Amino acid sequence: MFKGAITALVTPFKDGKVDEQAFQDFVQWQIEQGIHGLVPCGTTGESPTLTHDEHNRVIALCIEVAHGRTPIIAGAGSNATHEAISLAKHAEEAGADAILVATPYYNKPNQEGLYQHYKAINDSVDTPIILYNIPGRSVIDMQDATTARLAKLANVVGIKDATGDLSRVTSLKKELGEDAENFCILSGDDETAVAFDTQGGVGCISVTSNIFPDKVAKIQQLCIDGHHTAAAELQDELMNVHMAMFCDSSPAPAKYAASLMGKMNNELRLPLVALAADKEEIVKHALKEQGLDV
Repeated sequence: MFKGAITALVTPFKDGKVDEQAFQDFVQWQIEQGIHGLVPCGTTGESPTLTHDEHNRVIALCIEVAHGRTPIIAGAGSNATHEAISLAKHAEEAGADAILVATPYYNKPNQEGLYQHYKAINDSVDTPIILYNIPGRSVIDMQDATTARLAKLANVVGIKDATGDLSRVTSLKKELGEDAENFCILSGDDETAVAFDTQGGVGCISVTSNIFPDKVAKIQQLCIDGHHTAAAELQDELMNVHMAMFCDSSPAPAKYAASLMGKMNNELRLPLVALAADKEEIVKHALKEQGLDV
């Protein structure tokens, strides 16, 4: 079971190329800060703009540094099923503990198309698969019935839910029935993660933990231990950071924050661009509230 605070890692760039040293240093720092898991090459890692070679290299670098100390859930999403299968196979060969597969964007498959997409991936690997439902970026919404149907496949073990709808945890568990016990339901929304956990979620694949892995890990550990009131208090303290991380298209705010902390360059790939000055101030203010000298 995957649970707790799992960082959707940003990908550092330097002069247009992946900054491998900065990335590995960043992964090491995340682990030292007590993070419960890592996701390289998710959408927060700007995976749509990575070449296949870069994508595979970033995953390999992450696994190399982690060296079994924390689970690695490799991003393997694509709107072309054959491409998702290729990415999934590489992640498996590299030694990833699981793969994260977003619903296909732009194509707008129906629910049967979604099922067949994930089934084809399931049938191509032996690695655990975490579904990723994010209507805000892919337009389509994977219905609970489709998720429950997929949960019966051999390798599908959980879902990252980024719908922002807290009722989905309860409705999905009801739809899953007896399969719910072994199916990990993870939040994809930092702002509502604690409330999500109180409904039956088991963790969060987080953007904020790029910047405050220790604090997000503490919040999620409190939830795991059943201390939801204490978790909510810490969540309130971080709320301005959560909001700042999405004051513009992600991961631009997180990458800017990481640059202020000296972790990497503030460099993105088109079509993403760096934050405008007014958005930079929002991020700076949120970091200063947490005691950082930026």
